Order: sequence, then C-alpha cells, then structure tokens
Amino acid sequence: MRPRIFVTQPIAQDAVDMMRAVADVEVHPDATAPIAKATMIEGVKRADVLVCLMHDTVDADVIAANPTLKGIAWMGIHPQLIDVKAMERRGIPLTNIPPMVSEATADMAMALILACARRVLEGDRLVRAGIYPGGQSNYLAGLGVTGKTIGLIGGGGRIGRLVAKRCRGFDMRVLYSTPRRKPEAEEREWGLIYASIDDLLKESDIVSVHSPLRDDTYHSIGAREFALMKPTAYFVNTSRGPIVDEPALIAALRSGAIAGAGLDVFEHEPLVPAELLAMSNVVLTPHLGSAVADLRAAMARIVAENAVALATGKTPPNLFDFAGPTT
Repeated sequence: MRPRIFVTQPIAQDAVDMMRAVADVEVHPDATAPIAKATMIEGVKRADVLVCLMHDTVDADVIAANPTLKGIAWMGIHPQLIDVKAMERRGIPLTNIPPMVSEATADMAMALILACARRVLEGDRLVRAGIYPGGQSNYLAGLGVTGKTIGLIGGGGRIGRLVAKRCRGFDMRVLYSTPRRKPEAEEREWGLIYASIDDLLKESDIVSVHSPLRDDTYHSIGAREFALMKPTAYFVNTSRGPIVDEPALIAALRSGAIAGAGLDVFEHEPLVPAELLAMSNVVLTPHLGSAVADLRAAMARIVAENAVALATGKTPPNLFDFAGPTT
C-alpha cells in the first residue's frame, strides 16, 4: 500500500507532484484560512505523514489522532505552534525548513514602514472613495523617512541586520537593542548603533520589532514601552504577535501616544482585534513576511522532500533536533 500524506492547505503544485510520485496525497483545498482543528484531526487519521504550515496549531490532540503517524513535515523554522514534547514522547519525527525567509521579511518590514509613514493605505481609501485632496494638500501629510532614526528591537539578528541594510538607502540612523551587544566590527559592517531599549524607544521615529518569541520576550513591548515613544513615531511588527501586549498597543494608538502602526503579525492569529480593524492609522497584513511566490515554492519543495523521506522510511534532510532550542 502506498503511504498517505495529508496537507493542511494548498502549496506549490510541483511540491505536491513530488509527493504524489511516492504517496497518495490529500490537500485540504481552502487557502483563505488556517485549517480548523477538527478538520486537521480527521485528515491526520487518514494519513501517515502530516504536512502543515507555520500558522497551523498541532497540539497533543492532533498528534494523538493517529497512533501510527510516521512524521510531521512543517513549513516553518521554529516550531512554536507544535507540541514538540508530545511528538518526542511518541517518537514521531518532525522536520522543518532552514532559515530562508530573512530577505523577504526584511522587505515586508520596509513595506510597512513606508506604508505607515507615508499614509499609503489612507490615500488609497480616499481615492477609491472619490476624494482627491490635491497634490499639495496637507490632508495626508506624513513622516518622511529619509534621514530619520529607526530603532530595531532585536535588531542584531538576521532580519534586523537586513532591515538596517535597507535603511542605509534612506540615510537613516539605525539604533538596535539586543540582550547581547554585537562586536564593533559587526556594528560597523551593518551600520548599527547600540542603544538601551529605553533610549531606542525615546529617540526613534520608527520602532521595528525583530525579536524571537521566547518566555522573556512575551509581552515585552507594552504600556511602559509605548509611553516612551514619541507621539509622532510609528510602530512596526513583522516578528511575532505575542511579543506585543495588544491591548496596550491599542490604548497607545487610541490615545495618540504614538502616530500609527504597521502589523504583519498578531497576538492571537488569525484573530485581529476589532479596535485595530477600525483604526485608519494602522496598516494590517495577514502574516505576509515570506509571501513571495518563488520563495514559497522553494519552501514547499523542501517540505515535500522532508515528507517523502518520512513517508518512505528514510532520514529527512531537515530533521528537527528535539534536544535543541525551540525558539
């Protein structure tokens, strides 16, 4: 009997074809929303291997749904939504993808920075509503980013450094704050200026988050941090939603403590607070950091290779190390 693979959402067709060469593949057809837990469980019951995406929550119930599950191939780097302990107890292998989304995520951060600061979405809405204030109207005057100061929280990592590289093109002063300061040579190479988190927040015209989600970074950006920011400053998050205390962010936006925000991630994805949806000075995108067609296709091929190996009893090329860090 051919092995069976269940995929939680449509992925690149060549990746599906790669898996179908060795297995019967069932793909959940809805690409507009993360798969419901009950639907995932039913799919897992019919499969030897589960292929899931970064936004899928694979908890102990999902893992327990099939006592003969051979493995899970996950399209992500750090398995924060997968119960790795339950998998380890069962001896079920897990695969992931290498860190390959940094450039695309840095691009997304810059897109949000420019969209917020130059009030792009507000202008789009006006034009569509038949309102055209005029080429020299102050109605949508925003923040020019050239020569301004940007603060990168967690900016010493891969994505933060790439955002700093892009900011050079705008002659921006780039502050960064991390638990461990980078060597001076590395700071010079990337054009980074080290600052304490408080100084970064006080001095920056734009604050962009690039920290990993860990116990110590959960809600690390809250009311105190927003109170330190300039009322003319913009806040951007392309990292992980739970790093930010969302009610505190909403309060800061509502009170005018900060000028606006650009958010690609949310605390309880896919749920977005109604307050944020109603704010015209907030740009909201549905976790598009890696949403580049050729990148997503490459990610899918890697996941397919992992799934084929799991289904056929071979060692996958990207086997997750349960003994290593999960963040």
